Amino acid sequence: MNCSTDETATVSSECWKIIHIPEKDPVLPHLQTTVDVLASTVEPKHANTIMKKLSHIAPLEDLRHVRRIRKTCLDEGKYQLSVILCVAFGNDGEPNCMPEDLVELVNTYQLSTFTTKVCKYAPLTKEEWQEQCKLWPTSFHPPTYNIDGITGFSEEDSLSVFNYMKLAVHMAKSGISVVNAAVIVDPLTRLVIASSCDQVLSCNALSDSTKMDKDSILLSRCSTNEANESFKNVSCLYPLEWIEQKPHLNYNNGYWHPLRHAAIVAIEKSAARDRLLFPMNGQGAELAREEDYIVSSPTWSPSKRQKIDSIVKDDEARMNNHTNGLHCDSTKPYLCTGYDIYFVWEPCTMCAMAIVHQRVKRVFYAFPNPNDGALGSVHRLQGERSLNHHYAVFRVLLPQDILKN
Repeated sequence: MNCSTDETATVSSECWKIIHIPEKDPVLPHLQTTVDVLASTVEPKHANTIMKKLSHIAPLEDLRHVRRIRKTCLDEGKYQLSVILCVAFGNDGEPNCMPEDLVELVNTYQLSTFTTKVCKYAPLTKEEWQEQCKLWPTSFHPPTYNIDGITGFSEEDSLSVFNYMKLAVHMAKSGISVVNAAVIVDPLTRLVIASSCDQVLSCNALSDSTKMDKDSILLSRCSTNEANESFKNVSCLYPLEWIEQKPHLNYNNGYWHPLRHAAIVAIEKSAARDRLLFPMNGQGAELAREEDYIVSSPTWSPSKRQKIDSIVKDDEARMNNHTNGLHCDSTKPYLCTGYDIYFVWEPCTMCAMAIVHQRVKRVFYAFPNPNDGALGSVHRLQGERSLNHHYAVFRVLLPQDILKN
């Protein structure tokens, strides 16, 4: 199954799609910045000589994506060659004085110069490149990062991505209200490392009846249908919603924390899992034992339950080996290096930075976050050059009504 990069889709048998979210916000083709250059038509027999001399006399250092020569087809199979001589105007807007060597070249070959426009920046997408070539030919180089999926997903990999996203969606809508969910996956072993839903308000220690009462408080300001429409309990969509909810909440029977978004809790569970499987000097296992450090299986798929059960058994066997002195430090993962993480909603800035620090390799999300989205909607943290780690970001397009089923 082929997929081109940068917002071009891969279609599954279920009509889901995977698109790559580039590091920079694409510019509409007709709004691209241009610069003026001096060009001239040349005789084909002199083209190679002139090109070689121009590369030394007037290199286009800031326009490396622009092709120096243009071939225009004429009638009866004939063609015309044009070359860029130099940039027409400097940074201060004043006309550039042609170097003496360039003036000599123009006079030697009796070139007739004209001014034309070229795009100032290299194209980020195929659509931008096609629009740029209407002015003057440019080069387009699709991303070649050493990250699977940038240049396309195989059908097997696509199905794997869809299955993990289904797990995240199932978790997000499994409670009384829809929230965000995060699933951390090791793509090499295809094991779910950890997962969680939003826990800004957590009632894990409460009985079911008490939990229902407490969740009802969260929904007191809107009906269930309205909650499903606005998704007011999705922490990344409304990171400051807790300020309005706080006066209405009773914390006697549970705990509450505005920072416990799904990503933060999933990272915490991943760390707890590592401490359990890789105790230091035979110690720390008891401290790391947490009831929910391993992802529970979704109820919608018996085959998935069997798979998760086998994962649990494998992890328990590994834990026993490690705690019996068979542990090797070289096998211990460093944070979440090389892992994938799946979100139902695009993470906010806090969560996006948290997974930067965890060295996650790929991020997948289903729905955009128009309020505080950090990976495409509002910001593009994946393209921030000042950060010491960068991950690839993908959006999995799926129908909005999937959260209502």
